[in-house]
Amino acid sequence: QRRPDGGEGLKLCQGRLWLSIRKDCFSERLSINAFDYNCHLDLIKLLRQEGELVKLRRARQKMSELFPLTEEIWLDWLKDEIKMASEISEREKVYELFERAVKDYICPEIWLEYAQYSIGGIGQEGGIEKVRSIFERALTAVGLHVTKGTALWEAYREFENAILETAQLERIHTLFRRQLGIPLLDMEASYAEYEEWSEDPIPETTIKNYKKALQQLEKCKPYEEALLGAETPKLAEYQAYIDFEMKAGDPARIQLIYERALAENCLVPDLWARYNQYLDRQLKVKELVLSAHDRAVRNCPWTVGLWIQYLLAMERHGVDHCIISEMFEKALNAGFIQATDYVEIWQAYLDYLRRRVDFTQDSSKELEELRSSFARAVEYLKQEVEERFSESGDPSCTIMQNWARVEARLCNNMQKARELWDNIMTKGNAKYANMWLEYYNLERAHGDTQHCRKALHRAVQCTSDYPEHVCEVLLTLERIEGTLEDWDAAVQKTENRLARVNEQRAKAAEKEAALARQEEEKAEQRKQSRAEKKASKKAKKNRIGEKRKADDDDEGEWGQEEEEEQPSKRHKGDGDGLLLEEDMELETGLFGRSGPEKPDLSTNQKEKPSTSRKDVPKVLHDSSKDNITVFVSNLSYNMTDPEVKLKELFESCGEVAQIRPVFSNKGTFRGYCYVEFKDEKSALQALGLDRNVVEGRPMFVSPCVDKNKNPDFKVFRYSTTLEKHKLFISGLPFSCTKEELEDICKAHGNVKDIRLVTNRAGKPKGLAYVEFENEAQASQAVLKMDGLTIKEHIIKVAISNPPLRKLPDKAEAGRASQFAVPRQIYGARGKGRTQLSMMPRALQRQSNPVAKAENGMVQNSPAASSERTEEPKKMSNADFAKMLLNK
Repeated sequence: QRRPDGGEGLKLCQGRLWLSIRKDCFSERLSINAFDYNCHLDLIKLLRQEGELVKLRRARQKMSELFPLTEEIWLDWLKDEIKMASEISEREKVYELFERAVKDYICPEIWLEYAQYSIGGIGQEGGIEKVRSIFERALTAVGLHVTKGTALWEAYREFENAILETAQLERIHTLFRRQLGIPLLDMEASYAEYEEWSEDPIPETTIKNYKKALQQLEKCKPYEEALLGAETPKLAEYQAYIDFEMKAGDPARIQLIYERALAENCLVPDLWARYNQYLDRQLKVKELVLSAHDRAVRNCPWTVGLWIQYLLAMERHGVDHCIISEMFEKALNAGFIQATDYVEIWQAYLDYLRRRVDFTQDSSKELEELRSSFARAVEYLKQEVEERFSESGDPSCTIMQNWARVEARLCNNMQKARELWDNIMTKGNAKYANMWLEYYNLERAHGDTQHCRKALHRAVQCTSDYPEHVCEVLLTLERIEGTLEDWDAAVQKTENRLARVNEQRAKAAEKEAALARQEEEKAEQRKQSRAEKKASKKAKKNRIGEKRKADDDDEGEWGQEEEEEQPSKRHKGDGDGLLLEEDMELETGLFGRSGPEKPDLSTNQKEKPSTSRKDVPKVLHDSSKDNITVFVSNLSYNMTDPEVKLKELFESCGEVAQIRPVFSNKGTFRGYCYVEFKDEKSALQALGLDRNVVEGRPMFVSPCVDKNKNPDFKVFRYSTTLEKHKLFISGLPFSCTKEELEDICKAHGNVKDIRLVTNRAGKPKGLAYVEFENEAQASQAVLKMDGLTIKEHIIKVAISNPPLRKLPDKAEAGRASQFAVPRQIYGARGKGRTQLSMMPRALQRQSNPVAKAENGMVQNSPAASSERTEEPKKMSNADFAKMLLNK
């Protein structure tokens, strides 16, 4: 029973309100971008759940106008319409819907559903013939399907058996014989069924065709088995199957395997391009070719190459000019992802219009349309494209150049051609020698010498990249056709121009040299500044040592402190060069991080192992509990009550036995800790929390393993080798989110994972890794996305192939190990950039005592060799102090 306060009714109203808001949201998104495929799917799914059949039908209709629908979407739509179709007029609408469905993709399930639905109208006039017609079309379309074709043949035979008459026996015989001549799975069962059904012996011709089909089936089986065992999208397996069928050369089978591949890889433009190319060059059947091109551009509207192929195919098959123009307008609204795509589609359409013009006539309707289209193309690139991409995509004005060539060569209108070239030069092209030479060649072929000379004189004055080449062309012209006055003017002009150019180059070289000197001076200043800082630090340290010496003189002798050191653990990250070390709590007296000792400490206080710690206990780890412990790092140093916060976080993985945060000598949290669980299963589950953001920083969770005991242990690392299905993107704006990047990438394929690279503080670096399902999608994304502008940032996209890390030389590694000291001696940040030890050389103890000079050369003096043989005498802290004072 419902509660009297109407709580369930309130929840129901809230649910309906939320669904209404979602529907409005989807509708608004589609009004902004009608080609948002996923948004169409979400809206259809929502409307179907709500049972709003009218709106659902409208939504499906809109999506089918823009995209070919998949087999699942069509089957859902057809089943919904079949349930509502009771009248004859409504059945006719369902038939129309089936006709649309079978045109999108070649799907055996849809054809079978179509044939079975038509059997329901067998009682109508001409019903039997209509069913047979649909079955025959289905067999033509998918009867050769190796794995799914058998179902159609069996359904057709069952239909003929159901209406069996004496005259129908020959029809069933014919169906059996046709089926047994095609390589299909379970052919043996069909042959046995025919033997049992037929009262007469099977003809020799049928047996011969059956054996031949069996042999062909054996050749196809490896490819079918590869498809069954492969994961979606099976692109490589389908390509191997296509190559096999292409060698066999059966057009029907080639078409079928292409259609099967496209049904599962409908968003792969290269596959559509290869299929359309085969149809254009081999089959050349108008209806089939144009249907395939239409489906290609509806599936991949962002690929300009498919639209160009479609326009050429329509022209090739004599499609009406109005239809071609409408298709071109659709292409302009397809939403290409780069500006150059619009230049290519305009150029293809203008080429088509140029081929329609009869240039033997002075004026014609087609010529005027061509000229107006040239003008519209220039304006479109200037307004629409430049507004969207901040560039026209045609910096060298290729469309205007082609327009000028058409006017000059085909229309004999050099005046118009010169006007166009003047316009081209005013768009920033006057500084390029190749542009002037193009204009000169056009004038040379279709103009006169006067305009050629004028063009070259302007070129000499304006060209900045290769002025010598332009000057040479001008002198060559005057040498062949010019007068003495023309020659003198050309020589004077070229000499003056080249003199100015050389002067400008010399100034530029001087400027570069000056900048180089400034950089050298700045580098020298930085070097001096580092040296001064180093000297000041050394002087400060000496003053601290003197003060401590004075304190020790008052005490009489130095306090006895023991060195305590915890085992170091390292955790390497995902390619960012991250190296975490467990804190090494080391009390080192004069050279350690301990604060200055107080002169009036009591004897009991001196006996305590750690006098400078603020009663913070040392964190000791029991290595026998490594299997139930995880090491957590990269936490915020400002985290208050880390035990409480981390316990709340890790309790979701299992019962937490203990959390041991690590603190510094001053009592501040060091940013890492140990989390111990009751059982090993909980510890393994806790590893799944790695990279979770805690207080604005990515938390690192790794197994607690002592590498000294387990040197072969490997923690998770991202791959550092070539991955052809993964992209590396750089130059991203820091504000770019994972969702925004996914929206951009999913237009080129199925995105499996996106990883935005951050620093240890969780701040973005402007880098990302994007993983696609296969190499083909990744390659297509590189071609389309490289150089793309995102929020005023131009990104660079490449296949992921991280460079190899340089390992230090063995000699350097060995030399560094001789002076290895605990990290705490160098301070919280480790060694400085100079990599110099601040410990006096007199106190350095070498593991392999070899005397070296400051330049690294071995000292071969006898004294040195004798000193090396002596064992150094152990000294107390007081002995060290006296030795320093004597120095």
